[in-house]
Amino acid sequence: MKFVDEAKIHVKAGNGGKGCASFRRAKFIPRGGPDGGDGGKAGDVTIVGKKGLSSLLDFKYKKIYKAENGKNGSGNNKKGRDGKDIFISVPLGTIVYDVNYSIPVCDITEDEETYIIAKGGRGGRGNTRFATPTNRAPVQFDYGGEGEEKDLHLVLKLLADIGIVGLPNAGKSTLISRLTDAKPRIGDYPFTTLTPTLGVMRDNDRTFVIADIPGIIDGASKGRGLGLMFLKHIERTGKLLVLLDLSSPSIEEDYATLLNELTSYNKEMLKKERILALNKTDLSSPSKVRKWKAYFTDKGEEVVKISALTGHGVDVLKEVIGEK
Repeated sequence: MKFVDEAKIHVKAGNGGKGCASFRRAKFIPRGGPDGGDGGKAGDVTIVGKKGLSSLLDFKYKKIYKAENGKNGSGNNKKGRDGKDIFISVPLGTIVYDVNYSIPVCDITEDEETYIIAKGGRGGRGNTRFATPTNRAPVQFDYGGEGEEKDLHLVLKLLADIGIVGLPNAGKSTLISRLTDAKPRIGDYPFTTLTPTLGVMRDNDRTFVIADIPGIIDGASKGRGLGLMFLKHIERTGKLLVLLDLSSPSIEEDYATLLNELTSYNKEMLKKERILALNKTDLSSPSKVRKWKAYFTDKGEEVVKISALTGHGVDVLKEVIGEK
């Protein structure tokens, strides 16, 4: 299924029903008085968070959402029926903007969380409401109120406990398949991951959501490669799992590139707790592994050496994730 993390939609709440101007007509009651009922309230447009959703794909095919109008009032003081609300389901982590403003209208982060994004118009008053001791036969009534109408921009930023970041071909897809129940596409070439992958890691009675973010390259924060499209998803992760390829000829430069791109996109990124995983130990000599582990430990990183391909060290990595 295609991953979509941005969409634009149009929403329109219903209009309120019209009030009724009516007078009672009954045998033997020559002056029955006003009996016009109120119009019904219109339906609202409500955003609802749904845990089972992971993409804004549905909004690619349906872009207009309208709630029902309220029904008109009628004689004999009968109120019009209220219009039905419409509910728009979005994945957790969806930020909703009015296209005319830069400040978010709402940020949906919890399952079944709701927010009325467009309020329906009120129902109009029937002429019964206008009766007074000095005006016993009013003909006034109200039209229903107009419902709100908005153009919205939806932006999805995935919610995850751990975000795996690394250069292309560092082994992120293989690692998340080892850590979680995710089944991503895996290949021995760069950019096999074209969209973020979510998986759930189970540690006894606890669970952690882990996100595999597409490979970040030098200049990603300025639009190069796929990184810019998906760096925003790292903002919502609780902690970072930085993955380095020990078979790379430029490990130190790879490390600097990742940190620089994260900082360039958002300076707050490096304030997150992180784990540094040295991957592909099966392709490196023991002395090389020891050298780089000592090097990054001296830099203050919490280092775990693994081979995502063979599974070596993955259990230790799970323990470290659980402890954090």
